Amino acid sequence: MFSNMDVLSYSLAAITFGLLGVLIATRYLRRGVDRALALAAVMTSVWAFTLVSQSLWGHPGFNFRYLVELVRDGSWIYLLFVLLKDGLREKQLTGNVKKIIGACAAVLIFVLLSIGIIEHWTEFDIASGKVKLLGQIALSLIGLSLVEQIWRNSPSFGRSSIKYICIGIATIFGFDFFMYADALLFGHIADSFWNARGFVNAMLTPLFAVNVINTRKQPIDFQLSRSAVFYAGTLVFAGGYLLFLALGGYYVRVLGGDWGDALQVLFFTISLVFLATLLLSRRIRSKLMVLISQNFFDYKYDYREEWLKMTRELADLSDDPPLPQRVIRILAGLVESNAGAIWLVGEKDAYVLKAAVNLSTPKYTMIDSDSELVRFFRDREWIVDLHEYQADPVSYNLLEIPDAITKTPDGWLIIPLYLGNELYGLALVGNPYARVELNWENFDLIKVVARQTCNLLAQADAQNRLSRAMQFEAVSKASAFLVHDLKTVIAQLSLLVKNAPKHRNNPEFIDDMINTTDHAVRKMSNLVDHIRKPSSEDDAKLGPINLTQLVKELVIHHQHRAPAPHLEGSPPDAMIKADAEQLRSVLGHLIQNAQDATPPDGEIVLTLKIAKGNVALFIQDTGCGMTEEFISAQLFKPFESTKGLTGMGIGAYQAREYIQRLAGSIDVTSEPGIGSCFSVRIPLASDNLAVIANQPLTPVTEADVPQENAN
Repeated sequence: MFSNMDVLSYSLAAITFGLLGVLIATRYLRRGVDRALALAAVMTSVWAFTLVSQSLWGHPGFNFRYLVELVRDGSWIYLLFVLLKDGLREKQLTGNVKKIIGACAAVLIFVLLSIGIIEHWTEFDIASGKVKLLGQIALSLIGLSLVEQIWRNSPSFGRSSIKYICIGIATIFGFDFFMYADALLFGHIADSFWNARGFVNAMLTPLFAVNVINTRKQPIDFQLSRSAVFYAGTLVFAGGYLLFLALGGYYVRVLGGDWGDALQVLFFTISLVFLATLLLSRRIRSKLMVLISQNFFDYKYDYREEWLKMTRELADLSDDPPLPQRVIRILAGLVESNAGAIWLVGEKDAYVLKAAVNLSTPKYTMIDSDSELVRFFRDREWIVDLHEYQADPVSYNLLEIPDAITKTPDGWLIIPLYLGNELYGLALVGNPYARVELNWENFDLIKVVARQTCNLLAQADAQNRLSRAMQFEAVSKASAFLVHDLKTVIAQLSLLVKNAPKHRNNPEFIDDMINTTDHAVRKMSNLVDHIRKPSSEDDAKLGPINLTQLVKELVIHHQHRAPAPHLEGSPPDAMIKADAEQLRSVLGHLIQNAQDATPPDGEIVLTLKIAKGNVALFIQDTGCGMTEEFISAQLFKPFESTKGLTGMGIGAYQAREYIQRLAGSIDVTSEPGIGSCFSVRIPLASDNLAVIANQPLTPVTEADVPQENAN
């Protein structure tokens, strides 16, 4: 039955347009445009069936088929005029132009139909073949002109509802124009045009169907599956490719001469391998699915609802839950998950874990700024799917994922957080409740929400820094009121020191009182200087200090309180460059904190080690210990004190800040119930400085150290 290509071509057109007409007639006849489209689909199906019948059985004759084609063209033009009437509410198309085009179309169709009817019933040739070809060309031009007027004069926001129908009708009339123009030029209709005409019309039916189904002016109770469209489109493409392959193979065989058979086999083999490569390429399949989703289907999300929900979450100014946790929940909720973690840029550009929700993070959570993942995100704004990465690491160029993420169980998506063009943080989303198929729309929404939430995180961080600066300013202002009282105390103590030698009755008691008072004077003087210039970094005060000697003095100084610290072993001299009074205050604060946290029967051990140009002081205690959360979030945070009103919470912060000014660092390891260890690393002084400073030191005895609780 289908030995001729034209029979197959027009049979396919008759079937597809017949199905389109049935679909519209049974479900979508609410609008005038839909009724006109149903009429055009039915007439096109009848026209195509007439051509099939003529090819197979020779009936009906040419004149009847010509009349049916005129009616079919007239139905499509009628549809265009309905679009003009229903779609152009702005009336940008002037009435005169519309009337002229309508009158020309009506007169032309009437004349051609009259000629066709007279010739059909009288069998008398009124018009030649060229006249009829000119009539068909004129009808095609009228149809194309109407499409152009509709598209050009429609408002831009209304074009989405007529896009596919305009493309389809323009293709029908455009193909007819080229076919009949070619026939007028060469004196006959080319078989290639004629045989392909049915296929071209059939392939346009999905455009009309999608236009009808996705029209917002009527309810939608039918939705094509993206996978169905993908496989149907792939099947149509493969079929067309095979038809092209057959045609090409035929011409290769005919033109190849003696080598025709071999060239035909070679052509078939290469073409089939190319087709298989295309069909099996995951990249091409993914791009085709994105193309189908972007152009043929509604969006997966209700963006208005998603944006309102996110706005409500972020507009909450309370800190319950904290902002990083809310950001995690927002990002996880976009992909049906309830777990995640977030890292934000911290000191020295390393990324620090700020919050985790329903995820068990490993002990070491810091992500280095030089890690391969961070460099990857700085180059491209991608979302890394860990499931896809584990299945095929080559797809991500064997990217190395940091242990902080790989050792977090149930991790799924790694989302970069950008502040402008800079990588501000990373978010990890846990596995979803159920399997979620991600596509371009998921990724686009996640990227937009990630950028928006990142801006809020950065603003919150800036606000915290500003608040911290304002707190420091308040402390500075409050300290000014203490200066007067401190000066008075200093003056009184100074007078006491001057007059005490004249009234000594008990020499040992008086000597001890003098030493204690002198120590108080020096301590309060330094406090006054520090209050007046809290941020002073006068390098002139920096000088060579024997850290070993200083630690020994501090050990003796804190012997009066249990548990008394002791220095392990006999460490060698370690020369550093620092301000003696400030360093004494910093290290004394750390030892005093260890005593505060350790019961009287506990133990505090100090150890000095020298290696690789640095000296390290370890202060170990067997106290109550601290949690990882407290160390990372509160220990070095100013104005966060565990001592209530007796402490301002700036001691540990000042200690770390001063050690960092010396190009050193303070690290803490702790275990609740076991104890803590503070590791203070300070660079050694240069060789020439060490030579100058490495002079014989006066031995330090307990009597030489100021006593605060003299008896």
